[in-house]
Amino acid sequence: RERSFVGGDDFKSGQTKIKSVLAEFLVNAGIKPLAITSYNHLGNNDGRNLSAPAQFRSKEISKSSVVDDMVGSNNLLYKKGEHPDHTIVIKYVPSVGDSKRALDEYVSEIFMGGLNTISIYNTCEDSLLASPLIIDLFMMTELMTRVTYRVKSDADAVEPQWQPFHSVLSILSYMLKAPVVAPNTPVVNALAKQRMAMENIMRAFVGLPPNNEMLLEHKAFH
Repeated sequence: RERSFVGGDDFKSGQTKIKSVLAEFLVNAGIKPLAITSYNHLGNNDGRNLSAPAQFRSKEISKSSVVDDMVGSNNLLYKKGEHPDHTIVIKYVPSVGDSKRALDEYVSEIFMGGLNTISIYNTCEDSLLASPLIIDLFMMTELMTRVTYRVKSDADAVEPQWQPFHSVLSILSYMLKAPVVAPNTPVVNALAKQRMAMENIMRAFVGLPPNNEMLLEHKAFH
């Protein structure tokens, strides 16, 4: 009614963004993640707030759900209802301030039941990483307030009205850990797919066709 936008929960800047890329790569390559363990400690206000159990539980849900659609997309690797063990730990350590430490371990099953382990350690000023990305979020949302569209057909007796995009602005999924989508719409967490959707919508705004990587003109005989 008010034509306000809803984007989702929990901003996505570092550790979860890497997770949405790496998990997609592993699953698409036929490598089965069995366990994903993520540990963080930081000393800024974010860390202090997350030391409260209720706040941490909300963060734990948004961080762990980021691999759901990638796991669900491959029914050869995962049976129905099967899911990798996914553990999230966040600790408040005041002395480190804004310098967040993030450690991740991915244990995956490979050929003949073998195991592969990938470990990642990252240190970054948390607020400096997030601030410019939050500006991007604001700019994208503001742009969408100025976009309207209409669908015309030869059967229309009168000119159709211009309409805004759906109030649940799923184009913002690229920037959020827990995207919100319109009813009966699939949730996409894979970062490359989120980026492609955003880019192709921008291309449509200026009358360009969507990008794809087929490049058939370079792969067929002429």
